[in-house]
Parts: sequence; C-alpha cells; structure tokens
Amino acid sequence: MVSVVLPCFNAAPTLAEAIDSIRAQTWKDWELIVLDDGSSDNSVRIAEAIAASEPRVRVVRSEHVGIVKALQRACGDARGDYIARMDADDLAAPTRLAKQTALMNREPHVALSGTLIEMYGAPIGQGRRRYEKWINGLLSHEDIVRELFIECPLPHPTFMMRREAFDTIGGYQDHGWPEDYDLCMRIFCAGARFAKVPEMLLKWRERPQRLSMTDPRYSDASFRALKRHYLFRSYLKGRPSFHQWGAGEVGKRWLREWTDPSPAAVVDINPRKVGSTIHGIPVIAPQDLPPPGESYVVIAVGARGARDEIRAWLNPRGHKELDHYLFIA
Repeated sequence: MVSVVLPCFNAAPTLAEAIDSIRAQTWKDWELIVLDDGSSDNSVRIAEAIAASEPRVRVVRSEHVGIVKALQRACGDARGDYIARMDADDLAAPTRLAKQTALMNREPHVALSGTLIEMYGAPIGQGRRRYEKWINGLLSHEDIVRELFIECPLPHPTFMMRREAFDTIGGYQDHGWPEDYDLCMRIFCAGARFAKVPEMLLKWRERPQRLSMTDPRYSDASFRALKRHYLFRSYLKGRPSFHQWGAGEVGKRWLREWTDPSPAAVVDINPRKVGSTIHGIPVIAPQDLPPPGESYVVIAVGARGARDEIRAWLNPRGHKELDHYLFIA
C-alpha cells in the first residue's frame, strides 16, 4: 500500500481538488492521511466531508505545530510500505502513484523517487522557469547526486519513499532548514539511491503565499547552512584542506559564513581580486589551484553558464567532478 501524507493549513480554496486528484489514481491500493495543522478556515470540514464517503481518506486534527511536526505525525500514522507526499494546493496526474510504485518495485535499491513537475498558477518568472527546466532535467541517480548540493533536485510534493529506508534515516527532522532537502541529504549520506519517473506527474502550484516562499527555514542562508552541515559529513569529511571557487556575489556570501574550517583560498577569474583577501581568505587565480586530489574544490558561482565554463577549465587539467570538485550553487 502507498500512504499519501498531505498536511494542510488554511488550504480551503485548493484542498478538495488536491484530494480528488489522489482519489482519481489508477493505483487503487492507497490511503490518504490529511493532517489539518490547526486551520482557521474550512479545510478540516472539507476533508472530513470527503472522508465520510471515501474510507481510504483519513483526517487527523492537530493544533498548529508547523510543517515538520505535521509531517512527522502524519508519517507516524502511515501504514503503507511506501510513503508519498502531496501538498494541499497541487494536482497529481492519475497515473502518478502507479508509475512511481512500479519504479520502486522494479528498482529495490531506490529509497526515494520523484517525478517531473509542471508549474502553474501565479505568473511564473524566467528564474522559476529555469528552475523548472533544471529540476526536470535531472533524471538518473547520477544526475541527481551530481547536482545535489546546488539545490534539492527532487520536488518535495513528488516524493515517494520506501518506508524501511525512511525509518532507518530517522524520517523528517527539524533543524531550522528545509526538511525535504535535509531528508534527501541523509538518504545520500546513507548511501541509498534516488530515481525519477521521466514524466510530468504533478502540477506544482505557484503562489506568493507558498510556505517555501515565506518561511525563514527556506531562506538562502538556511540552504547554505544545510549544505555546509552535510559537506563536512560527505565530500569534505576528513579533508586536510579545501578551496572555494567563486568570489562574486554568491561566493562572498559563502566566504562570509565559513567558520572553522574555512577554505585555504578562494579562486576567482577577476584579476583585480587576485592577491587580495575577502573575509580573511586569500584570492588566487585558477592556475594557482593545487593539483587534482590535493585540495577539494567547492564551487559557489551563480552566473548563468558558469558551471559549463568551469567544468571546461577543470576537466582537461585532470579534475574529476565529485572526486575533486563539487558545485554548491
């Protein structure tokens, strides 16, 4: 069985449509746990009215505890071998659960799968469209891991998790940063695998009030804190030294926030910066980087096209992505 967990808070305008998209699934062996997180609107009454005629829908009332505790409780009530996520303002395609379940059954080493998404709703700017293209372009485990430290490469509302793996890593946890990204990082550090169904199986509603747009836990600073935490538990673990590439706008934010250890130096292509220090860290030219394997390189550059340019510089000089360098922005 697939347990679909759907926490909601004041979601009355969209909740029924989201629930109906689960009821319309071609995969019939599911339960939907709607956890109302202390809504002050009609959300709980809408959910309970649907549950009255649909035994697979369970409604759990809660005082307002926030997204992480709501997810913890809903997942704790789940009875399925798989746990899938759903948001109260999104729409699942009718074959979503069937196709993700087939993938998980076919690939027993996959702990977490997702799907492609289509953004809709409020006007969507070029930046969000680029993000949609980026996240939909990461399909294989290798693609996802390669870009894991850039951003969360699987959209949270598309998650389907193997219950055993979910429990093994400790489920959702609250560290003051994005709970979905944190879960992905712990799955990665545990050595488990990711996958993605290469089809658009979720319509992801854009709206200014979306939690990921308003809550401090999803701020840029919170993302960087999460990445630093897991860098020192993965690629930088046990490294005697590391370098940062990038002293522009994005790179300076990273340089300001490193504590101990911090980069031995920061690489930048601007000759006016080379030889100076930024937040106490010396700036060097690319050609002054140590040889491959001597010092790991984390790359914090936000300019469009910069990743390909940096790969084109590093790879011919013997640097191998993930083994010797990693993009973190």
